[in-house]
Amino acid sequence: MPSPRSLTAGLALAAATLAPQPALAQDAQALNVRALAATCANCHGTDGRAHPDSAVASLAGMPRTYLVTQMRDFLDGKRSATVMHQIAKGYTDEQIETIAAYFAAQSK
Repeated sequence: MPSPRSLTAGLALAAATLAPQPALAQDAQALNVRALAATCANCHGTDGRAHPDSAVASLAGMPRTYLVTQMRDFLDGKRSATVMHQIAKGYTDEQIETIAAYFAAQSK
């Protein structure tokens, strides 16, 4: 039978091991969101801020509902594009919502 001291040490170790998990889960979620948004950076700029001389729209600060509508319009063929209609097919509805929320939260 373990001594009270070793039992206390074991419980403390278990608590210390488990305690950071919610923070790690939040960090993983934030990293996932940024990774999704980063897929747009080649054309729309870092954090959705396109170069001022670019023909491509900046996404930063646009309303979430507008961005979701545009992505769905690309998906449905309602909005013409060179490549966005193909790119939009690679995202789930949840990912589109996540990306739109990310860019809506960015300053212009």
